[in-house]
Amino acid sequence: MTDRTDVIDTLNDLIETSHDGEYGFRELADRAEAPELKQNFQRRADEIHASLADLEQAVVANGGKPEDGGTAAGALHRGWVAVRSKLTTSTDLSLLEEAERGEDSALARYRKASKQELPAPVRALVEQQLQGVQRNHDQIKLLRDRQRQMS
Repeated sequence: MTDRTDVIDTLNDLIETSHDGEYGFRELADRAEAPELKQNFQRRADEIHASLADLEQAVVANGGKPEDGGTAAGALHRGWVAVRSKLTTSTDLSLLEEAERGEDSALARYRKASKQELPAPVRALVEQQLQGVQRNHDQIKLLRDRQRQMS
């Protein structure tokens, strides 16, 4: 039998991770030069925002209170991105590299969650969102590789 507290903790970890991703992609959209890249980052932020509702509903359904912010590590990463962007010239390539680092972290957290013992509906949600995170990761990596070839 799965402990509800463990389920809620797992889901809240994914909520925090999703908040980090949403904040990160919005910041990257603000800094990107190419209009297509701005739109891509903004679309990803919007998709993550939409997926948050499903995670929050799952927390409530399991008797918990959804987290309303990101992780400390995410805040540090965003702070580092902001400092680095002020010290150096941000390029679309450097933004894509930052996005890939963020997606690496999200992917690791979703993979960890998918290995937890979870009730069937929560497992299905986590696996569905894991597929979306994997797609995002792969697309960001592809964009990064293309940008490297152009540089």
